[in-house]
Amino acid sequence: MRRPRREVRAKEKAGPAQRGFRVAAPRARPVARPHRAPDWGEVDRTVLGNGLRVLTARAPGLHSAMIALYVRAGSRHESPERNGVSHFLEHLFFRGSVGFPDTVAMNAAVEAAGGSLNGITARDHGCYYTPIHPDDVGVGLEVLGDLIRRPLLKEMDVEREVILEEILDEVDADGRDIDPDNLSKRIVFGEHPLALKIAGTPEIVRRLTPRDVRAHHARFYTGANLVLAVAGPVRPDEVAALADRHLGKLPRGKESVDRPAPLWPDGPQLEVVGHDDAQAEFSLSFPCPPERHPDYPVHLCIRRILDDGLSSRLPFEIVERRGLAYSLHAGIDTFADSGMTVIDGACAPRKLPRVIEEVLRVLGTLAERPVPDEELLRVQRRHRMTLAFSLDSAADLAGWYGAGEVLSAPEGFEERCRRVERVTPDDLVRVARETFRRRNTVAVVVGPARRRERAAIERIVSGTSVLPA
Repeated sequence: MRRPRREVRAKEKAGPAQRGFRVAAPRARPVARPHRAPDWGEVDRTVLGNGLRVLTARAPGLHSAMIALYVRAGSRHESPERNGVSHFLEHLFFRGSVGFPDTVAMNAAVEAAGGSLNGITARDHGCYYTPIHPDDVGVGLEVLGDLIRRPLLKEMDVEREVILEEILDEVDADGRDIDPDNLSKRIVFGEHPLALKIAGTPEIVRRLTPRDVRAHHARFYTGANLVLAVAGPVRPDEVAALADRHLGKLPRGKESVDRPAPLWPDGPQLEVVGHDDAQAEFSLSFPCPPERHPDYPVHLCIRRILDDGLSSRLPFEIVERRGLAYSLHAGIDTFADSGMTVIDGACAPRKLPRVIEEVLRVLGTLAERPVPDEELLRVQRRHRMTLAFSLDSAADLAGWYGAGEVLSAPEGFEERCRRVERVTPDDLVRVARETFRRRNTVAVVVGPARRRERAAIERIVSGTSVLPA
């Protein structure tokens, strides 16, 4: 129900894969090959009469199920005047519906079936979900269906205060935004709706009316704009019948239309926001294509080379070898038509120029010389193994299929693995040279920044010679 402080950055979609590889002959590039035929599970797709898509991922070996209802509506689909209405509506859903008139009745019904209702709003979609006992999928769908179809949308002023408190986590005492993720997206996307904050601003949240919320609900919560994903030891025919019973009466409506994302801004660009804290936060962003782009698997490999355990390059070079930072991560934000690779972290303010310099050096190395075959093979194997582990998670299975369908990027697990395993060292160099250019750098720093550190950071970002010009 409550949105995390930051939009979740999906390092990769979770999903199943298999284990077992053999290495090619010496002197040839190692190639990941499975020992046995893949066992990805079975997925069934049904479209209800109102256009709602139902995906059932059968996982008979599990003892729990997951229900996830996705909607293609987020801050990307809002106007600046109504920014935050998707997130506000998410909160209000849990205040009760016609069949479950208050939050106690709603949650008690799901919890009695082993579940726990929750929801999240992102920039380009929302999701309402609960784990559930496999025998009680009908209970979960009854509650979620009523929540979405017949919300009471009551106690708006109370929930408004909750959201205003939530927004305080992203601003300082003067109301300035201090969230590096928000600041980076504002630079990258400019006047585009992808730059809007998910929760909106306090001024807009105070102005939103019941009419605004109901209009947003009527426009986006329709059959054609919803995807239901259910995973676990369940039967597709039963899931489809239950979905039709509890969600089939929604109006068909129409799918969301995304305004095309803008081109990546010409830089380098740097924003420094002074903030009194013990550590300084930073982020470095670079362009990444959407999931269906031919080079997206190359970016997945680069992400893992940078940050996929203590043996990967960023933690080894900056944390383990030099002790410059404790928190350091690389991730990918993807949308239907764009994306961004983000390296973010936190460190002592005095170390910040050195940390940024070392991060850029690591990125520049990828653009200079090929990654050793063994290193690439390792990340490809880990990619497949990570997907294999999700066979043990109903939540991962529902997330893979549901998110892929609602964002128009459906892909099978074996298809994704084969795309990743076709990546070569030459591909990595080519894409790194295109991506990690000085002019593509978008840097954000939040924290104590004395004049000396600020000048050093500006010098490094604008004049670095370790990235291709």
